[in-house]
Amino acid sequence: EAIKREVIGKFKELSELRNRVSDEMLILLNKIDNIEQLIDFIITQVVSDIVIRQEFLGIESLKKRLNRLLIELNKEIGVLTVEKRIQGRVKQQIEKNQKEYYLHEQAKAIQQELGDEDLNDWEILSQKIKKAKMPKEAELKAMGELKKLKLMPPMSSDSAIVRSYLDHLIGLPWCKSTKVNIDLNKAEKILNKDHYGLDKIKDRIIEFLAVQKRVNNNKSPILCFVGPPGVGKTSLGESIAKSVGRKYIRIALGGLHDESEIRGHRKTYVGSMPGKILQNITRVGVNNPLFLLDEIDKLGTHHRGDPASALLEVLDPEQNHSFVDNYTETPFDLSQVMFIATANSLNIPSPLKDRMEIIFLSGYTEQEKLKIAEQYLLPKQIKNTGLKPNEISIDSETILSIIRFHTMEAGVRELDRKLNKLCRKIVKLIDTNKFKKITVNSESLIEFLGPEINNFNFKINENKVGRVNGLAWTEVGGDILHIEVVSIIGKGNIIRTGKLGDVMLESIQTAISLVRSRTEALGIDERFYETNDIHVHVPEAATPKDGPSAGIAMVTAIASSLNHIPIKSDVAMTGEVTLYGDVLAIGGLKEKLLAALRGKIKTVIIPKRNIKDLEEIPVEIKGALNIVLVSTIDEVLEVAFEYKPKQFVNNKKVSIDDRKSVNVYNPNPLI
Repeated sequence: EAIKREVIGKFKELSELRNRVSDEMLILLNKIDNIEQLIDFIITQVVSDIVIRQEFLGIESLKKRLNRLLIELNKEIGVLTVEKRIQGRVKQQIEKNQKEYYLHEQAKAIQQELGDEDLNDWEILSQKIKKAKMPKEAELKAMGELKKLKLMPPMSSDSAIVRSYLDHLIGLPWCKSTKVNIDLNKAEKILNKDHYGLDKIKDRIIEFLAVQKRVNNNKSPILCFVGPPGVGKTSLGESIAKSVGRKYIRIALGGLHDESEIRGHRKTYVGSMPGKILQNITRVGVNNPLFLLDEIDKLGTHHRGDPASALLEVLDPEQNHSFVDNYTETPFDLSQVMFIATANSLNIPSPLKDRMEIIFLSGYTEQEKLKIAEQYLLPKQIKNTGLKPNEISIDSETILSIIRFHTMEAGVRELDRKLNKLCRKIVKLIDTNKFKKITVNSESLIEFLGPEINNFNFKINENKVGRVNGLAWTEVGGDILHIEVVSIIGKGNIIRTGKLGDVMLESIQTAISLVRSRTEALGIDERFYETNDIHVHVPEAATPKDGPSAGIAMVTAIASSLNHIPIKSDVAMTGEVTLYGDVLAIGGLKEKLLAALRGKIKTVIIPKRNIKDLEEIPVEIKGALNIVLVSTIDEVLEVAFEYKPKQFVNNKKVSIDDRKSVNVYNPNPLI
């Protein structure tokens, strides 16, 4: 009777927890007097497992059946009590109508209550964090994020963000590095094999590697190769990586205008990710690759930040041992990375330029281009187009004609394209006309490559008044800059055309003032600025031009147009001039001399202050040109004019109209 009452009491307690037993069932339960019927009734309400029901049928003793039923009731009450507690915990964490979310939380709560939670995933992450061998600060950060991840719903967006962040921290090569074995002889062979010429550049690279070999934590400056396109800046970086056994990473910085591309985004943003620096280091899997920052002078600025400023920390050996990416939020050591930058010009912010060692790569001479074409480019294009070496015959003179008349560049990129075009044409001829071999000569180049794009004959024509050959530096190499000045009857107006920049406009004004101060010595009417209009024009008007290095050319052209003395057409000049007639130094000397050589100029006038730069000029250039060093404008005019200007006769001022009758200004007039 005691067990019976306990069973009935437990069943009523179970009914309250379950909320699935109706009041009618409880009334019916109270009316059953037969204990065996009572047991059978309760079993059908409590036990759903067929096997357990079968066991009850096999128990003959009522006392044993009641005891067994009491165990099942207690067990079910325990389960329902836990389930009710689980439901209460889950309801506090979830929102309404999130069925899937609710089910996951319920399963998680069940595992917690039963003490049977599957911790394999967390254990794996924890082991990965320890194996990554992070610095203490980064490991504490990672373990803290792992604790937060354990408490987050698995299907929530925050959980995915934290998991991605942990994967990023684990994936960073905190202690993984490539074994660098610097063999200087091997490095020199690789550099010589991959690049022709550039001897001084190669020597500097070998010096750099020699120091790296001896000093493990060498905080040497970042190398920056500056030069025109196509001279081999990017491929030099790849050759250095090959020679020292480092993994190679290249980032094109051209047009990059968002600071977060370098430093990354805060991980709170949607779609956030680390910057390109840590992204690429994670990709190669080592912390000491060779990192080439290509076209660093093409970085842009934007309202989102200045990436050039973000690079200041990356490229500073004193700071980059603790580089902090916005996404990573913990310092990463970049001091083992070998950074090399490339640029076409020095249009780089001063603080960034100060962190790098600038190495200039000048354009190639014609002979250097010829050797590069014969040893590298032509064999490569023969292979790429499927030609056989015995199917084409081309001599050095023909290749030189391609260089001279079909390309106009400081590097060899256009030359490579022209040779590719030549090989394609030959393949077509051989396959369509069944030729066995084709010989290419200078006369047949027009048929293969089209008309010549360079015609230097007009540059060495007759001597003309008011026309001078200047020398200009551009990002694609040097060029000859023609300056034309015409003096006409007028009211002293200065006309300047040719899309000139502010500095060049100031150079024209300086030149006119200098000529005015020397009218008597130059044989010019001292009141020319009142009776003459002077038109200064620089052809190829669509091309912007600027800079002070055309100063002596402006003075020469203006003086020639006013005293009608022709200027030698085989003379070119470059140099800045002062109001006192002093000639100042200029830059880009090698490119300018190369342009003069291409233009068949015989004499080049350069500032005497650039004499130190002549040491860097190849011997073949200096041997082919008559280089005149000048320090004053008088020396320039003495070389450039066809003959010396005559001063006024008996100090008598001769007007413009009397010029021909007196014959002072031009003893042998051409106009």
